[in-house]
Amino acid sequence: MRQHELKAFTREDSDQPPRVYGLDHAIVIELNGEIDLVAYQRTVALMDAVTAGPEPVVVVDLSRITFIDCSGLSLLMRARRRVTARGGRFRLVCSHRLTLRMLSVTKLTAALSPAPTLSAALIDPPEHGAG
Repeated sequence: MRQHELKAFTREDSDQPPRVYGLDHAIVIELNGEIDLVAYQRTVALMDAVTAGPEPVVVVDLSRITFIDCSGLSLLMRARRRVTARGGRFRLVCSHRLTLRMLSVTKLTAALSPAPTLSAALIDPPEHGAG
């Protein structure tokens, strides 16, 4: 295989750091590329810092991811636990069919309550349990 052919196998999207920004009454963490063990290790400190903050709502936006494994699901559940432990609300944006399937197979759909868009995630649903 030649050097220029290797480009198809690089993880450029995964090398992009998460984007964090405030929006309305929330802070949004936008993840990119593949969310696997490597991404977990690169991202966990940032996620911990954001989820420890004072914002009442933390939204994790998965609109730009291409893959998620059990490490990624662990990262999401860790973020949710940290936010709800301090009385905040955790929201997830996800419309990717395979990611939604992973949430379903692992029985995490109810806990993470994915919304199809960022605007939908920012609408407060009726309270029916922790965040």
